[in-house]
Amino acid sequence: MKRFLIYISQPYSIPIGKPLEMEIEKRGYICKWFCDEKLTQDNFSDTSRLLQNVEDVMHYHPDIVLVATNVVPDFFPGIKVQVFHGFSVGKRSASKGHFNIRGFFDLYCTQGPSTTEPFMILQDKYQYFEVIETGWSKVDPLFPLLMTKKEEDRLPTVMISSTFTTRLSLAKNEEMINEIKRLSYLGKWHFIAVLHPKMEKEVVEQFKAMEHEYFTFYDTTELIPLFQQADVMLSDTTSAIAEFVLQKKPVVTIRNNQPESYMVNIEVHGEMEDALEVALSKPNALMQEIDFFIARTHPSNDGKSSARVIDASLKVLDRGSKRKPLNLIRRFKIRKKLNYWKVW
Repeated sequence: MKRFLIYISQPYSIPIGKPLEMEIEKRGYICKWFCDEKLTQDNFSDTSRLLQNVEDVMHYHPDIVLVATNVVPDFFPGIKVQVFHGFSVGKRSASKGHFNIRGFFDLYCTQGPSTTEPFMILQDKYQYFEVIETGWSKVDPLFPLLMTKKEEDRLPTVMISSTFTTRLSLAKNEEMINEIKRLSYLGKWHFIAVLHPKMEKEVVEQFKAMEHEYFTFYDTTELIPLFQQADVMLSDTTSAIAEFVLQKKPVVTIRNNQPESYMVNIEVHGEMEDALEVALSKPNALMQEIDFFIARTHPSNDGKSSARVIDASLKVLDRGSKRKPLNLIRRFKIRKKLNYWKVW
């Protein structure tokens, strides 16, 4: 019986692993989790499947390690499969970003052509890993799409989502926050807000204090129910934008560092109200750009990405792992982080 390990670091990766866990167990295989951050472990309501330390992992001896972080211990048993912890949104430099090959993985399960094509070029270059387009497990629960009910007495819902990165975060921009407050009290729209799990406590408290009849704050990493509730997103530069747009719903971005034609991007707070009005009207040109973005980013809309990830992983497991680069510095760093120095 095949043994799977889901390896994560941050709480926001739990919803990435859950659909994979369901698919694994549906097939009668065994699934366990490992978190390399203590704070993330505290986010598990059920710890029965959570391995507590490296020794537990070595004893469990997984056949396949599904990884929603950038690195994974090379000394863990099993093939290493990168399932990604977000979409590529250009927040980081090329040396630290989505397409940085770190020398740990046997398989990259890509989300759509925009990631598959660059990784196929890298596969030809490095020769020791495979690339298979599967779609992304996190968005499986998003499909089939639920159309937001149009009710005469229902206000349009605006979902606020903000990145943790200070220079990009709308949640840390006083002018933008004041404008959101002003708009929320107009009573035209209902605002729902969620922040990055690592957001500073004072920022979180500020958003909690903004709550009233037309503004609700959610402290959660389960974003899909909020996506489904909202008509439009108000955001900055976060991978949640791409997830939201897969519903064929518009996004207003604030000073996005790489604004695209499928976004309604603004630079100053005074443009926010008009931009939201435009987005909610769903102009044809904007919706065509959204369709093109979806086709490039995540065309799979059957909710079966997790099944394809498991199928691809089993195929690579059968073919066997290829020799990887020594990568001594990264290997040392991860051993130091986990405080594990045994050979096995």
